[in-house]
Amino acid sequence: MKFDGYGFGKYLYERKRWAVFLAPNQSNLGTCVVALKRREEFLGNLKKDEWDEMLLIISELENAVRKGFGASMFNWGVLLNSFYRENTPPPQLHWHFIPRYRNEVIVNGEVFDDPFFGYMRPRPPKNISEETLQEIRNKMLAWIKR
Repeated sequence: MKFDGYGFGKYLYERKRWAVFLAPNQSNLGTCVVALKRREEFLGNLKKDEWDEMLLIISELENAVRKGFGASMFNWGVLLNSFYRENTPPPQLHWHFIPRYRNEVIVNGEVFDDPFFGYMRPRPPKNISEETLQEIRNKMLAWIKR
């Protein structure tokens, strides 16, 4: 059964303890959210089996975007700030996976670039077609063994 993901994006795949979603903003090609499937607020409360499975997912995602799109490096982050604003869902531990690219990449005729390569700068949302999102999903899944 698929984990609902609290609106983290388009379902990509899941393991026993974590679910992976393509983030709504693909300004960095292949950006994903990896959400713990049980309710948890704190990184320090992860269990050993959850850490072990997260290491597998890190390897899978980095391999998929490196081989599928030529990513140069990767940023990973755990930022729970928005969950503490008014009128938001309860905090849910999740990771942000942000691939970085030295060179532009074209997927389904749409250009993806990384003008701040080597720096962390906010990127405006990139509107892409559903077909391109599906192509990104398919290309990543081709490199992930499930």
